Amino acid sequence: MRAPPLTLALRAYRAGLYLGEPALAGLLAVRARRGKEDPGRLPERRGLPGRARPVGSLVWMHGASIGEALSLVGLVDGMIRRGFSVLVTTGTRTAAELIGSRLPPGAVHQYMPLDAPRWIERFLDHWQPDLALVAESEIWPNTILALHARAVPLLLVNGRMSERSFRGWERSPRTAQALLARIAICLAQTKEDAERFERLGAPRVSVAGNLKYDAAVPPADRQQIAYLGDMIGDRPVWVAASTHAGEDALVARTHAALKERLPRLLTIIVPRHPRRGEEAASCAAAEGLRTARRAAGGRPHPSVEVYVADTIGELGLFYRLSPLVYLGGSLVPHGGQNPIEPVRLDTAVVHGPHTHNFEQVYRALDEAGGALSVADGAELTATVGELLDDPRRIRVIATSGQRALRPFEGAVERTLAVLDPFIAQMKLAALNPS
Repeated sequence: MRAPPLTLALRAYRAGLYLGEPALAGLLAVRARRGKEDPGRLPERRGLPGRARPVGSLVWMHGASIGEALSLVGLVDGMIRRGFSVLVTTGTRTAAELIGSRLPPGAVHQYMPLDAPRWIERFLDHWQPDLALVAESEIWPNTILALHARAVPLLLVNGRMSERSFRGWERSPRTAQALLARIAICLAQTKEDAERFERLGAPRVSVAGNLKYDAAVPPADRQQIAYLGDMIGDRPVWVAASTHAGEDALVARTHAALKERLPRLLTIIVPRHPRRGEEAASCAAAEGLRTARRAAGGRPHPSVEVYVADTIGELGLFYRLSPLVYLGGSLVPHGGQNPIEPVRLDTAVVHGPHTHNFEQVYRALDEAGGALSVADGAELTATVGELLDDPRRIRVIATSGQRALRPFEGAVERTLAVLDPFIAQMKLAALNPS
């Protein structure tokens, strides 16, 4: 089927980013000075390669941030088992720092270039992917148009389309259709996501489920588990994971309210962005609580009441050290963080009301008694106090959560089954080069 013509909005977007390259380069430089870009790898953001292309067929997979990138690891493994090299790109510095240690041999990492036409063309000229996969909701017009012009099949995997995003695209229906029609297949997480993509004009949509249900649990250093576990001992402990601005103060107030009844209580705060470690520690200090920051060399000694774990890639460690976790981004209107990892690590989950980023899984967990919802800081304090007094109930919630996840597993294999026809074409093309 012939793709729809480009709309005036798309033509203006392309022209604007051609002319706006100097401004984009300046933006990258500013972000690098603020620590949001890796100065040593800044050329990659302009499409300049940081390493040689592997020989043979190459699959390119893109996940913008940590969650999206980690959800692709199962597909990376599957493609390597099928004999292909894999290029994984990410858009954030934290995702790059984390995913590099999780990729198997046969996969390489680069930063995704910004969506400027010449930068994308330069990127594609070097890497020459035979197949491209993007995760969730990464719809970058110039990238889509460049892949389509080169006849490189593009698949949207783990596709997600929120109601808010749908309403935004719905205001430009011809532009949405012009882009989505150039995507070979859209594999949506849920029926609702699939319906939104179809209504916007995606011609080939199916539901494969959420890849994050199949993702490996985050690793942890065994020596650190033993070392910190011995230091914590039998103290009552809970983790406030992936907190956002506004939540650290609520967590600190919870500890302050509980400390008289639980004088040995240890609260571990893991900020979503490690650079917020000092801010989180300040919130605890404002409540008169003794704090230590992991990034500054601090440890959860018996005198420490709030331990701020402001490092990258160690959530798996702290999930293993605590039977109870509050998942951040949910008492502020961010949309919630991924509850699958702590549940699979046998941890009871507490969350706030703002969970639309993971609506399906939170609904399933809540209905099964595998997670508890709180409305505000006062309810957080009451719930954490009740659970720390009742270890048996914590275990029941954790077990119920694991049971609730099982029906959703299998998305990796369903996605790989859809990829197999493209894989066959790639192998055929390799045997019969033009």
